[in-house]
Amino acid sequence: MDDNKKAMRKLRMQVQISVDGCIAGPNNEMDWLVWDNDYIKYINEITESVDTIIMGRKMVDGFIPFWTEVANKPDDPMNAIATKMVEIPKVVFTKTLDKSEWTNTVVATGDLNDEIFKLKSQPGKDIIVYGGVSFDSSLIKEKLIDEFYLFVNPLIIGNGKTIFRDSKEIQKLTLIESKVFDCGLDLLHYEVKKN
Repeated sequence: MDDNKKAMRKLRMQVQISVDGCIAGPNNEMDWLVWDNDYIKYINEITESVDTIIMGRKMVDGFIPFWTEVANKPDDPMNAIATKMVEIPKVVFTKTLDKSEWTNTVVATGDLNDEIFKLKSQPGKDIIVYGGVSFDSSLIKEKLIDEFYLFVNPLIIGNGKTIFRDSKEIQKLTLIESKVFDCGLDLLHYEVKKN
């Protein structure tokens, strides 16, 4: 059984977050996010280590068109990452659709824990979530995340949307890496301690 656990793929959460734990403003504002070339390079490295992206239904309509547009701009500094985001297979978790409306994307409609276990059990590289507030919250609440990449922006929103609001139990973390970017971002890369 232990060998099977070691062979399972990890589910990673990568998110930009405010000091007070928000990933978006009260009306989904994200104009406060910062990045620089060093951050872009780091994100590119993370993207190389995954071969599946998962997200909630509400996130897809913004995510896929955004990255498709950037991928069509060869001079954009995020073009290489965008191309990968478009090419990497995606799984959209939804209760309202029974088939995908997007290229290189399938839907998952079953129980969240069962669907994630199936994905983790498949061979391949790790999985990353670019979920959306409610989807990310569900994954955290169900203790399905194996690693967090929290890019902390140097600001306090005060009344934003948090992904930790539904978590009712302590989840202990081990710091794997920390990094400060010139733009002011602080990376906190944690692994979740499993009991």
